[in-house]
Amino acid sequence: MKKLIIIGASSGIGESLARQYIATGEWTVGLGARRTERLEALRKLACDRVYVETIDVTADDAADRLETLISKVGGMDLFLLSSGVGKQNPDLSPDIERHTIDTNVKGFTTMIDAAYRYFRSQRGRTGHIAAITSIAGTRGIGIAASYSATKRYQWCYLTAIEQLAHTQKVDLTITDIRPGFVRTPLLDDGNRYPMQLSSDYTAQAIRRAIARRRRVAIINWPYAVLVFFWRLIPRMIWKHMVLSTKRNDTHRQDSNPT
Repeated sequence: MKKLIIIGASSGIGESLARQYIATGEWTVGLGARRTERLEALRKLACDRVYVETIDVTADDAADRLETLISKVGGMDLFLLSSGVGKQNPDLSPDIERHTIDTNVKGFTTMIDAAYRYFRSQRGRTGHIAAITSIAGTRGIGIAASYSATKRYQWCYLTAIEQLAHTQKVDLTITDIRPGFVRTPLLDDGNRYPMQLSSDYTAQAIRRAIARRRRVAIINWPYAVLVFFWRLIPRMIWKHMVLSTKRNDTHRQDSNPT
């Protein structure tokens, strides 16, 4: 049976992915997040092949806890990182910017590096790292500066890891998953977001992209069209564009800062 680790599995996209992968009956699944009680509820869906570990990706012991989870599962074929935070912050509140960077840069790097080291140690076996980033990495967004910048960082980091794997002859597939607005509890703030997708639909699309071993997957095609034209906007025009929603509320790519 194939072995899967999902980090950020306690709600939103991560939880939807966990439920769908468990339901297939084809995977032994390891789930990590901060909220242990939510993980335990998922474990009860299939106690004989679901394992959990409390993991805060920003904590100093995050990599060690991931290793513990991999050991519980008995190995890892696919690593899926579904952790990230984001918030509109036009006032550039230092606490918000720091928290976003800690999670989306420090936490992201810690988890990706730990997964890469595991796959590098498994000579002769194929590995797969998939990470949920965001279309927000396409351009710097003034009202969410740290969020858009950290997502761009994630894009670049995955590209670097792919090159490193080739250099070190590690048989590894990288999948960069880039959704737009997804309907999760933390996006249920009364604002109207364009082309908002459900977490279940998004999870299904992500699973298809992973199964096809896509390098970059924008979820879904209307967002792919949006990103295409987004990239074409000249910098001087972009500078004068006003992007905002009704209130300054949290917008997280997934559901959970772990």
